[in-house]
Amino acid sequence: MRMTSCAIAAVAVLAAGGASAQTVNLTGMYRCVEACRAAPVGSPAFVTQNGPDLNLLNEAGQASRAWPDAVAPATRIWADAWDEGAVYSPDGMTIQFDNGTVWQRDLGLPPPPPVRVRVHVSKAPTPRKHHSAVAHVRAGKA
Repeated sequence: MRMTSCAIAAVAVLAAGGASAQTVNLTGMYRCVEACRAAPVGSPAFVTQNGPDLNLLNEAGQASRAWPDAVAPATRIWADAWDEGAVYSPDGMTIQFDNGTVWQRDLGLPPPPPVRVRVHVSKAPTPRKHHSAVAHVRAGKA
C-alpha cells in the first residue's frame, strides 16, 4: 500500500511539472543580435508555438522543430535539427542558444508621433476703405 501511494505521488509531481512547463508564449519575430549563423547581425528569426511544440526558423533560413527540454522544461527548449538547446528569459524577450547565438524579440518600430495639424482661424474681414475714395475726399477738402 505504501509503495502504491509513493508511485501515485511521483506521477502527480511529474504531471504537475509538465503542466507548468513553458508558461511563456515564444511565438513571434526575433532578431539575431549575437553569434549569428551565416547572416548579418539584426537578421530576422521566427518562432511559432503550438502548445509545447515549437517551430524555429533561424536567421540563416534553417528550420527546426523544438520542444521543452526534459532537463529544465520551464526555462529551456531543445532544437532537434540543430542538435542544441537554448534558454529563454522568463518574459520570452530573449532566447540564447548553447552555441552562443542570441535572439531578441522584435516588437517592431514604435508608432510614429501624432501629426499636429495647425488650423489657422482668421478673424472676420474688416471693411476697408478703398484708396480712391480716400483720395477724392482729401482732394475735395483742399
